[in-house]
This record gives sequence, C-alpha cells and structure tokens, in this order.
Amino acid sequence: METLDNLFRRLEQLNDIGASLSNERNLDLLLEKILLAAKTITGADGGTLYLLSEDHQHLHFEIVRTDSLGIAFGGASAEPTSGKFPDLCLYRPDGLPNNSMVAAYAAITGKTVNIADADTAVGFDFSGTRQFDERTGYRSRSFLTVPLKNHESEIIGVLQLINALDPITRQVVEFSPADQRLAESLASQAAIALTNRQLVEQMETLFESFIQLINLAIDEKSPYTGGHCQRVPELTMLLADAVDATTEGPLADFRLTDKDRYELRIAALMHDCGKVTTPVHVVDKSTKLQTLFDRIHLLDTRFEVLKRDAQVRLWRSIAEGGERHAAEQRYREFCRRCDADREFLRQANVGSERMGDEDIERVRRIGSDYHWRDIDGNEVPFLSADELENLTIRAGTLTKAERQIINHHIVATIRMLEQLPWPKHLKNVPEYAGGHHERMDGKGYPKGLKREQMSWQARMMGIADIFEALTAKDRPYKEGMKLSQALKILENFRNNGHIDPDLFDVFLNSGVYRRYAEAFLGERQIDC
Repeated sequence: METLDNLFRRLEQLNDIGASLSNERNLDLLLEKILLAAKTITGADGGTLYLLSEDHQHLHFEIVRTDSLGIAFGGASAEPTSGKFPDLCLYRPDGLPNNSMVAAYAAITGKTVNIADADTAVGFDFSGTRQFDERTGYRSRSFLTVPLKNHESEIIGVLQLINALDPITRQVVEFSPADQRLAESLASQAAIALTNRQLVEQMETLFESFIQLINLAIDEKSPYTGGHCQRVPELTMLLADAVDATTEGPLADFRLTDKDRYELRIAALMHDCGKVTTPVHVVDKSTKLQTLFDRIHLLDTRFEVLKRDAQVRLWRSIAEGGERHAAEQRYREFCRRCDADREFLRQANVGSERMGDEDIERVRRIGSDYHWRDIDGNEVPFLSADELENLTIRAGTLTKAERQIINHHIVATIRMLEQLPWPKHLKNVPEYAGGHHERMDGKGYPKGLKREQMSWQARMMGIADIFEALTAKDRPYKEGMKLSQALKILENFRNNGHIDPDLFDVFLNSGVYRRYAEAFLGERQIDC
C-alpha cells in the first residue's frame, strides 16, 4: 500500500511537471518531457509516446525509452524514430477497428488500458512485443496505455508505459490505481500543453506564410528584388549568431534568446514589405531612359529622322544647282556626327560608369544642337527636359525624384508594420525592420537616427542590407561585386559613420561574409 507521504510527493511532482510543460516552446523537448515525466511519476522502466496522424488513420512513434536496455529514440537529442518503427494502423484493411493493438484500442476508444501481465491478457495481440523480447532478452510484462485528450476531448496521441518497478525491490509489478490516476492526470495536462504548442506553431507558420506571401508579391512584381527579400534574413541571422558567440570587446555581453532570434528573423523577412507600393518601372529601371520601355529607341528614331532630313537637303541642294561634292561632304559629315552622338547617348543611357562634367556637358550640347519636328510640326530640341535630366544622371540610373520614390518604401514599411497588433515577443519588429537605412552619424533616413538611438539588431540589418545589395548578382543595372570590393566599401562605410564599427569587426573577423558568399555568390565573386 502506498504511503500518504509518497502520494503527496508524487502529486507535487505532477504539479511541477505541469508547470514545466506549459513553459516549454520546443515541440521535441515537450514530447520528451511528457514521456520522461510519466515514467518518473509511475516508476516505469520504459515508455512510448505516439501522436495521431493528420488523417486519424495511424499512430506515429515520437519518443521511445527503455532504461534497462539503454534504448532512446526521438526527442531533442536522441536518435530519431524515423525508419526505426513502423506506424501503427488504427484500422484493418477491411475498415474495422484494429482493437487487438493496445495503443490503437486506446486511441480509438479513448479508454485507458491497464494490463498487469501481457502473457495472461485477453483480447490483445502482443506478438510483436514478444518478438522484441526474444531479440533483446527483455520481459515486457505490465502495460499502462493512456489516450491523450485535448481540451476539446479529441484524441491527439497515446502514452504507453511498460513495466512498473517496485521502488524498493526494483522488480516488475503492475501499475497501481494511483499510478493510473496520476498518469491520466499527466496525460490530460500534457495533451493540453501539446495542443497549445501545436496551435502556436500553426499560427506562427500561418503568420510566416503571410510574410512569404508579401515577399512573393514583391518577387512577382520584380524578379530583381525578390531575391533580396530572401537573402537579407539569411545574412542577418548569420551576423546575429556571430555576435551572440562573441566573448570579447563591446559585444561580449550581447546574447540572443530563441525568442530574440525569432523576432529578428521576422523583422528581417519583413524589412522591405513596403516595396509592394513602389512602382515597377522605378524598381526595375535598368537604364536611364527606361520607363515602361527603354526610350533610347526613340532617340535612335530621331537620329534617323535627322539623317533623312539631311538627305532631303542634299538632293534639294543638288537639284537647285548647288555644288554636288560639297553637299555630299556636308551630308556624310553630319551622318558621322549623328552616329557618334547616338553611340555616346546609348553608352550614357546604360549608367554603368560615373559621368564626368565633360560627359554631362556633351549630353546637354547634343540636346540643344540638334532640332527636329515633332508630331505637331513644331521644331523642338532633340532632347526633352525629362530625357535631359535622366541622361545627365551622374551615377546609376535613377533621378533624384526616383530615388525618393525608392526610399519611400522604408516609410511605407514602417507604416505597414506599425499598423499590426504585435504580441509582446514581436513588439520590436517595426524598429528592427524600419532602421536598416539609418546611419550611425544620423544622416540616414527616414528618421535620421544616430547610433545610440538604434538597437544592435537594427544596426545588424543595416549591414546585411548593404552587403547583399553590393554583392547581388541578379540586379538589372549592375553585376554583383567581388567580395574584396564589397568589403572595401563596407570598410569605408564604417570609417565615415555609415555602419556600426563594432558589428563590422564581427562581420569581418568571424568570417560571416565568407559563409554567406559560399551560399549565395558566384565563384567569380569570391576572391578573398
């Protein structure tokens, strides 16, 4: 007979276990805790935890433990159960319940089965158990099989305990009524904790799917930015892990919990969600004259019109008695100048090289020296004001107004993220995601924050965003930089107050850039 003190002790264990289960976030650890707690509270030598399949047709082995045999499968650290144990079918091929299997019977009926001795049990098939005993020399005798019911009384799994051990003699005994009640109470708490954890994971999966949906929309909108939305989170987390592992310097005390990592990852995934508002023709602007199409072809046509007009003047001059040789010489010279200027504008339109003052002056001269008649018959300058503004962009392909449109995406990102009712563990997402265009010297945007006003996480994302943009090999207006060149630019950014110097040191010294390069860059780019 169990003493009252021992019973109270086990009840206290049950309460402690319940609190522990409710706090566990990792599903594998939770399953492991459930089985180990059940074994401890009932004094069982072995046990198995099954979960019901989504189609409610099978029981899957999740955790298997037998102390006396040293068997441990499943859980957070043990060998996985996959391929070791076949699923248990709840129904036979003819559709009838598979009530001969104890675990299946418990799952189907929702009833606890307490068997004192498998050798004398009636109505259940233990042939598989006996084969196991023959192979291992084990003696499976007493069984306690408890269904796991959630708060809606739905069966979600089965807890099976084997061979209760007398606490003094260590001999195998049957599971007592007290063992059964404690196991059923634990199973009830465990089922609720397990269901809650599964619901949380499902909600997190759904939430992340919505994020991926936004990124997919950006990807579909522009193939040149979709990859950016996927790579920045990878680089951010590489840097975060390296910072977390740092034991020296200003970041020696910086540590990230699992919740911190999840929050940072969500922020990184959503850091450019505002790009859904950016016009496609600006995001994808690969040449200076590109809008919905590259307007350089309009200039080609105008040059052809000018040359045609010059040819008309040639034949008119000859027809009116002019000196033929001189007229032809003027015509050929004009055509050569047109071809040279056209080729110059085509090169300027690419935007791959920085334009100097002489180049800009030549564009302006071409725009004013040539004239042509528009569709209304008016004589107008060769280049319109908008074309002139675009072709005189000193670097890149974007005008000042277009850069403001691009930069507005971060304002849109912040507005979008601040509209969401973030739970406590994700409350910093808007700050992390919204700060990746700020600078340490306060010259960034949109808020002009300085280093001390920003979290380490926001500063990490700033480095990740810049480095990905420099090395990206799928942009329409440039090739991906080599590592040495990108690192040199980051070093300059560190020196001029653009990025955090301490984080850059970790980025460089820990080899984060190299690990990222091996995963995402081309072989040609990896030169250091």
